[in-house]
Amino acid sequence: MRNYSEGMEHAPTDVRTRVVRAARTEFAAKGLAGARIDSIARGASASKERLYAYFSDKASLFQAVLDLNASEFHEAVTLDPADLPGFVGAVFDHIHANPENLRVMTWAQLEGVDYRLPAAVPSPQQKMEAIRDGQRRGLIDPGWAADELLHLLFSLAHAWAQAPLMARGAGDDPRAHRRAAVEAARRLVVPPPAAGASA
Repeated sequence: MRNYSEGMEHAPTDVRTRVVRAARTEFAAKGLAGARIDSIARGASASKERLYAYFSDKASLFQAVLDLNASEFHEAVTLDPADLPGFVGAVFDHIHANPENLRVMTWAQLEGVDYRLPAAVPSPQQKMEAIRDGQRRGLIDPGWAADELLHLLFSLAHAWAQAPLMARGAGDDPRAHRRAAVEAARRLVVPPPAAGASA
């Protein structure tokens, strides 16, 4: 397991990292159009000149934030075709532990940002191929198209984070929401009984 304390002593001098993290906070609150370079520089304890030494403009900085989010997600969450409910639980955990990431992604969708995953991050096609492998092995209901099932699994994990305000109550229990999402995924992917099998 990775030791997250490694390298932390160098973090204060890593200007680029500070800029990207400060930008994530700014973009999460205001989106690409509303974010201000001055605010990002202040949040990173860096001058605008230092910021522009790494990023030519606000759009390239937004892309860097999306890259960071994608890398963090890939490091935290893997898709095992033998445990798709576990994948939904892990996505749920990551979303709730990193709310800024979800807000940045939502802004990217709203503002029509054209984004491609970094080469080091597995593509959705790789996840879909893992699902197809699970279907071939009899672990996942083969009636689903892999791309549709992947979208449904993400939707289950995102359900409460993106629920309408009226659906949220003061007594909301994230643990119960997580259990519900995982159980819904389990029911969604379980293969149907074989023809002629006893109930």
